[in-house]
Amino acid sequence: MLLATSAFRRGRSSSCVARALRQRASPQFLSTVSDKNDDGEDDATSSPADVEDATAADITGSSDAGDTLDESNGLVSPDETTHPDNEGESAASASTNNNEDFLTTMSLRPTEVVNELDRHIVGQPSAKRAVAIAMRNRWRRRQLPQELLKEVTPRNVLMIGPTGCGKTEVARRMAKLSDAPFLKVEATKFTEVGYHGRDVDQIVRDLMDVSMNLTKKRQMEKLRGEAKLLVEDRILDMLSGPEYSGTKGQRESFRSMLQEGLLENQELEVDVPENLGGAGGKDGDGTVLAFGGDSNSMNVQAMTDLMKKLGGVGGRGGRGGPPTERKKMPISEAREVILEIELEKLLEKVDLKKEAVTAAEETGIVFIDEIDKICSSRDFNSKSADASAEGVQRDLLPLVEGTTISTKYGNVNTDYMLFIGSGAFHAVKPSDMLPELQGRLPIRVELNGLTEDDLYKILTVPEANLVRQQIELIKTEGVKLRFEDEALRQIAKTAAHLNRTVENIGARRLHTVMERIMEEISFQAAEMEQDSEVVVTKDLVKERLSDILTTSDLSKYIL
Repeated sequence: MLLATSAFRRGRSSSCVARALRQRASPQFLSTVSDKNDDGEDDATSSPADVEDATAADITGSSDAGDTLDESNGLVSPDETTHPDNEGESAASASTNNNEDFLTTMSLRPTEVVNELDRHIVGQPSAKRAVAIAMRNRWRRRQLPQELLKEVTPRNVLMIGPTGCGKTEVARRMAKLSDAPFLKVEATKFTEVGYHGRDVDQIVRDLMDVSMNLTKKRQMEKLRGEAKLLVEDRILDMLSGPEYSGTKGQRESFRSMLQEGLLENQELEVDVPENLGGAGGKDGDGTVLAFGGDSNSMNVQAMTDLMKKLGGVGGRGGRGGPPTERKKMPISEAREVILEIELEKLLEKVDLKKEAVTAAEETGIVFIDEIDKICSSRDFNSKSADASAEGVQRDLLPLVEGTTISTKYGNVNTDYMLFIGSGAFHAVKPSDMLPELQGRLPIRVELNGLTEDDLYKILTVPEANLVRQQIELIKTEGVKLRFEDEALRQIAKTAAHLNRTVENIGARRLHTVMERIMEEISFQAAEMEQDSEVVVTKDLVKERLSDILTTSDLSKYIL
């Protein structure tokens, strides 16, 4: 009987036969001992002819039933788990499906994008509409014919508005909606080429790091289900030896105990790669340090990958693998470690670099904040000597227009990246930027300053508003905190007054006011009785903010 079973497994459609054996064959046929019926004859249900008929019926059955895995008995066909051709095909299909996934996330309608942004951001309808249209245009571009696809480029956006009005938050929420690689940079951190400091090409390299991490995370979630199926078999290999080592009965008893949770405290010795869960090739293994050079260089990265395949630099691992460290841990902890190891093995079959480059090129979003700080007013004829001024604007021109940047993951084209510039433009005007850069930011959106009503809505409308945050923080001490509506109105009124008289810092003023009100309550909450209630009233708000208002009134008389 065992020979017949082995012959079926070696057959061309062994996975289907294995499923047929699990579904149709009786337990006596799978046993190593030949059972007899009451008459002393072999049981007719275990005849190979019946098994062949059952196999044929199973193969011709529905594909949906055939794809179902019988998890109750834990039997898995070798072809389903360890066949190299099947693994390669599944990895390739996963990579293809993933490319489609991150492109279809941009298919949200503009109204849906605006409604989603309204959940977190108060006001600024023009900015929300602009980014919603930009997202939808990316989806529309993907629907164009191939000959027209390369001709359509994104329309970059310039946001103009005072600080604290929601410019950065709009772009950040937009990136989360589209699940796209998003990078926020400060324009003042870069210097002109030839000066000591970071040049603007580093923007694309940093974006590629974000895209690589995002792609790896997305693929790990996609492959996690497949890896979980392998974890149990790996643990059983450590407990009872390989699957086909002749200890099947012992293996199945271990499997049942493992599924019942009786072996959670049993210790195992696991070979853990030293860079498991590391930065994923970001010179975490010391290879770049050993050879010298820039970590962003393609040549250095290629050498890093080669040394990883050869076993690392000075590593203790075996040939053909990264350096490992043997650790002893209980099965409850080893399960997660083995899951990470299996995920890393499955990820080796996916071209993460190619996928990350495609994601950055097609859906990457770069938010350049404080772009007005690299402008100088044209009212003065003197040329600025600041290395972070107009020279940076000139360096940004090819980047925004479209160029190819060399990174450690390969060459990255910026033709179809979306660039969003942002600035308050208090001391300078948008027309003070280089005319070429103005032309590369064609969509201009002006954001309004926040009024008293806007500040009140910020306190109450967003899902994670400041009031809810304070209530939940105090709730952890067993104390109930409640804000009266009049108190919230007074907080908004005070914040608006301070923005007008001292300095307009927008919604950030609410943090200052709220912390001043909550200072005493937060300090005393740990000493209060359980289930006690604290009510913030209008009078309490005036009392706590009286010193701030007095100071601001006196400041106007100081020379």
